[in-house]
Amino acid sequence: MGDHQGVIAVAEHRAGERSEAVARATIKKAGDRWAVAVSGGSDSLALMHLLADFAKKRRRKAPIVLTVDHGLRKTSASDARRVVQWAKKLGLKAQTLTWRGKKPKSGVEAAAREARYHLMGAWLAKNKVATLFVGHTQDDQAETFLLRLMRGSGLDGLSGMAALAPWPVEGFEALTVSRPLLGFTREDLRAHLSVIGQDWLDDPMNEDDAFDRVKIRKARVALADAGLTTARIAAAAGHLARARAALEVVTEAVLARAARPYDGGFALDAAALTAAPREVGLRALAALLQAASGQAYRPRFESLERLFDRLAAGALGAGATLHGCHISPAPKSSRNLRPGTLLVRPEKPRKSGSSAGTARRRA
Repeated sequence: MGDHQGVIAVAEHRAGERSEAVARATIKKAGDRWAVAVSGGSDSLALMHLLADFAKKRRRKAPIVLTVDHGLRKTSASDARRVVQWAKKLGLKAQTLTWRGKKPKSGVEAAAREARYHLMGAWLAKNKVATLFVGHTQDDQAETFLLRLMRGSGLDGLSGMAALAPWPVEGFEALTVSRPLLGFTREDLRAHLSVIGQDWLDDPMNEDDAFDRVKIRKARVALADAGLTTARIAAAAGHLARARAALEVVTEAVLARAARPYDGGFALDAAALTAAPREVGLRALAALLQAASGQAYRPRFESLERLFDRLAAGALGAGATLHGCHISPAPKSSRNLRPGTLLVRPEKPRKSGSSAGTARRRA
């Protein structure tokens, strides 16, 4: 990196500004109670130090440190204890959360992530803490982009991680994840830790080629040699995030024209919905189904497309169900509804023993 002292001086200034900007947006919602997730790796430890400094300089309560013992390695419990010791050395309160029970033999990364966010989410909710700061960096943003590209993600997936985002698992809608270090590389943060004399833990799983993220991380070396640097990949994700934000504005405008609350669900003008550009129309339909069903995630794309095409062709028939919703033509007796209006309402629970023949054809 060259002159590390100069780089660190700039990095500390930028990190302070970035942490302050994100904190202003999130701590206002969280009040004086906020937390930082610390695994013991360099990124999260650097964030712990930066936020501790931020709190001290702004005379705010210090963040609470949460660390998770996943029980996936023999050293996981001792690693968690070490994180707690480092936190206490800074004068921070720390809490270890343990993932108990049988661990999966496959899909370990995804399962561990979900368990981690469930554990932290439950702790935050119980302790009335609304915001969790995490140490995702520019490197993580680039890796996430490449992973999602590999898996065939669309615009939403390729737009990467947001600096402020909803909780990533269901059941914790009141919580927020804050990522103030997306503009920094792992090298920046490790240089900072070296200057302040802070050690960090290296997870051996980060070298295990069985995990897709590790494969992507190693492939990035060749990509960088070809000119596709971490910064450029992260910048591409940023461009797509702005495009996504623009689409969301247009989608809201389409929904304002095509749908309105009605009878515990929504009245939908299918012609107005399907007249929009296909991408916008699909987004609007997905948002409507989410709002009606109360589900946090979108319906499967293939099913969504089939339903959209039926609406566009006027081929809904007696109705369809999707994503916990019942979509059907409004009865002629409905008041204040135009002919051809559809109703999108939460699907009623089915009675046990009911005949499969009475169920509506699914989308």
